[in-house]
Amino acid sequence: MPNWRAWLAVAAGGLVGTEVRYGLGLAFPDAPGAIPWATLLINVSGSFVLAALTTFWIARPHTAFWLRAGIGPGLLGSFTTFSAVVFAIDQMARAGQHPAWIAYLALSLILGLGAAAAGWRTGKVLADRKGAVT
Repeated sequence: MPNWRAWLAVAAGGLVGTEVRYGLGLAFPDAPGAIPWATLLINVSGSFVLAALTTFWIARPHTAFWLRAGIGPGLLGSFTTFSAVVFAIDQMARAGQHPAWIAYLALSLILGLGAAAAGWRTGKVLADRKGAVT
């Protein structure tokens, strides 16, 4: 039997993350055939926050498991949407928009990895300021 607190936290976090992402998609709709900027910003910001929190939690391992599970895989896992990236790339490629899908893929990879690196650095700085054991 899995830890019920972690299970409940992932479910609740997943609901919140999905709804926030869906709401942002409604607030900032993408024009047909255009690069999906809202999805790109969601994934980049989610990568930054997840890397920062993961690095911080590694340095401070006493954070409750259920809380890490609820925020990490739950909230941020459902907030970010790499399946939507693949779907958008497929749609653009089928429509013959090759420069757009190549640019979108490159931006997703470069900005996502850059955000994760910046998040890692931010999490380490925050953990060091809190006097965490590394």
